[in-house]
Amino acid sequence: MAEQPNVTEQEARAVAEEARESGWQKPSFAKELYLGRFRLDLVHPHPRPTPEAEARAERFLAELRDYCATLDAGVIEREARIPDEYVKGLAELGCFGIKIPEEYGGLGLTQVAYNQALMLVGSVHSTLGVLLSAHQSIGVPEPLKLAGTPEQKRRFLPRCAKGAISAFLLTEPDVGSDPARLATSAIPTEDGEAYELDGVKLWTTNGVVAELLVVMARVPKREGHRGGVTAFVVEADTPGITVERRNAFMGLRGIENGVTRFHKVRVPKENVIGGEGQGLKIALGTLNTGRLSVPAACTAAGKWSLKIAREWSAERVQWGRPVGKHAAVANKISFIAATTYALQAVLDLSAHMADEGRNDIRIEAALAKLWASEMAYVIADELMQIRGGRGYETAESLAARGERAAPVEQLVRDLRINRIFEGSTEIMHLLIAREAVDAHLSAAGDLADPDADAARKARAAAKASGFYAKWLPQLVTGAGQVPTSYREFGPLAPHLRFVERTARKLARSTFYGMARWQAGLEKRQGFLARIVDIGAELFAMAAVCVRAEMQRVDDAAEGATAYELADAFCRQSRLRVARLFDALWDNTDDIDRRVADRTLDGRYTWLESGVLDPSEGTGPWIADWRKGASGEENVARRYLSST
Repeated sequence: MAEQPNVTEQEARAVAEEARESGWQKPSFAKELYLGRFRLDLVHPHPRPTPEAEARAERFLAELRDYCATLDAGVIEREARIPDEYVKGLAELGCFGIKIPEEYGGLGLTQVAYNQALMLVGSVHSTLGVLLSAHQSIGVPEPLKLAGTPEQKRRFLPRCAKGAISAFLLTEPDVGSDPARLATSAIPTEDGEAYELDGVKLWTTNGVVAELLVVMARVPKREGHRGGVTAFVVEADTPGITVERRNAFMGLRGIENGVTRFHKVRVPKENVIGGEGQGLKIALGTLNTGRLSVPAACTAAGKWSLKIAREWSAERVQWGRPVGKHAAVANKISFIAATTYALQAVLDLSAHMADEGRNDIRIEAALAKLWASEMAYVIADELMQIRGGRGYETAESLAARGERAAPVEQLVRDLRINRIFEGSTEIMHLLIAREAVDAHLSAAGDLADPDADAARKARAAAKASGFYAKWLPQLVTGAGQVPTSYREFGPLAPHLRFVERTARKLARSTFYGMARWQAGLEKRQGFLARIVDIGAELFAMAAVCVRAEMQRVDDAAEGATAYELADAFCRQSRLRVARLFDALWDNTDDIDRRVADRTLDGRYTWLESGVLDPSEGTGPWIADWRKGASGEENVARRYLSST
């Protein structure tokens, strides 16, 4: 097996920086927002699909809805496996090629239609949505659409569209969000016609059943070749590939996720995607729209939660009144309804922008994933609280007692992963923060670089002076201070004025943070996370206002109810924004770091006494893990799950 590179923090940052898309060829609503410029014209009027695209999507979704109504989610949950006939049925409908162009055998539908399909199948069981999204959002189709050659597209996309399941393999046992330490190697063969892959990949969603794999591996640098992390399309039945384990998780019980080992796996050079050293750039580019599958799942969860909360709260009577009439529960219902509307607004706006292609949506897609995964989990938790013991009880147990089998506890388990995969909340904060301060780093990067010499800092100071002399005065006043601004939005106009004012305040706060900490700003992850979260709330507020206005134009009656939900959401969001601004400067970040450091140093180990650690017990799994850890046997091979 290849050795893991010994990489310094500075080298790791350099690899990540090289992989990110540095230019801005198209406008970005969110980028402008973080700079204090509220460019409403970039999202309003709300983008729409063409009538033809909408009609094609409606026909497909109608067929999919009818098919999904025949599926039994309980089978997946009990057996922790998606039945083969379910996969076959989805393939026959074209679900594995929703976004693949028609010329390659796909349906050629929009991102909006794709999200709607994920919501439908995910409402049957979350694992069905994961199966399709892992295949199509980050598996073979999306990287090939982004950077594949015409020949690669002709070879692989028709297979994917017909149902040849694909998977994306990046994570390794010791490598998560730090790809500079990637250990899987791809060594060119002597004849130069292929590469030989060696390494282990972890958490390979769809990898257990996939026919095609996208594998990220490190190619050595050599004369005439840049080397670096490279993306390959690999046939899953190639000699030397072993699926060593089908992993089991807290939720997503039907997910086909495993550990895959590569031992001298020969991959033709024609299977390189985008060229050597382009792997991380391709991965990030893929995720620009691929991440939208997560808010699609979250929006579906919000819609279902709203339905269950409404029905249960109207039906259940306590103290002589339906529980929904009691203020404590009513507040939760209002939050679920308003936030679900916002989830739909953020998802649809981001997806329409992706289809339209007029804007660079790398920040919007990241914000949608971050914000939706956090808010949907709160919704699910509030739904469980409303349902009480019935929320904590399994659907199977409820049905056995003759009650409605509403799987609330399953929803909580299934949603939890969204805050982790395709970029954890913490990583998303850092990724978005890097994009949000891009203009500042372009203007004054060397001022914040501890390794820059005096001459570089002097040049940076001159450049920064010119940038800030023009930029800072723009943050003093704006449309948000004019009472008549955005009046076409009626009662929502004050919220848009708030967004405009607050965007300028956010930009000023970012500048104050840079001035205060300079090179140390990157270590102030609490500050940066709050900056990002404020921007996420402003993005969501803009999205709900624009969506509500679109609905009002289309249907006055529906628009009136949409305005009510938009108003409620914006009022709730404004309170969250106020708390986040307060916490920028009044927080426990410094003491938290000290306590964490001292905890890691063992200062408080006395606090851990009085309990047992099951992972240090003597049960058979623990004993075998210890043997495996000491090299006595390969435990992963012992616990192969049947497929």
